[in-house]
Amino acid sequence: MGMRVLDDLPAMLDNPEFKASYDALEQEFAIARALVNARADADMTQAEVAGRMGVTQSSIARIESGKNISIKTIARYATAVGKPIRLDILPT
Repeated sequence: MGMRVLDDLPAMLDNPEFKASYDALEQEFAIARALVNARADADMTQAEVAGRMGVTQSSIARIESGKNISIKTIARYATAVGKPIRLDILPT
């Protein structure tokens, strides 16, 4: 079995340029984690969520990437997995 990219992440974060790029994606990572965790908590597959949303499984995979996702889509996803959503804008 080959090494995973995440195995090298700590060393990669030592590079300031890489770390800046990685940190810039934190919001997308947080959205992706929240979506995947909500689906896992609901004990559902991507295909099951897709069926409830009327989209394809590949659409759910894209949504779960957290990239360029609308609030409306997040709300539809949350409804499909039976979870409420809360939006917090945090102080810096």
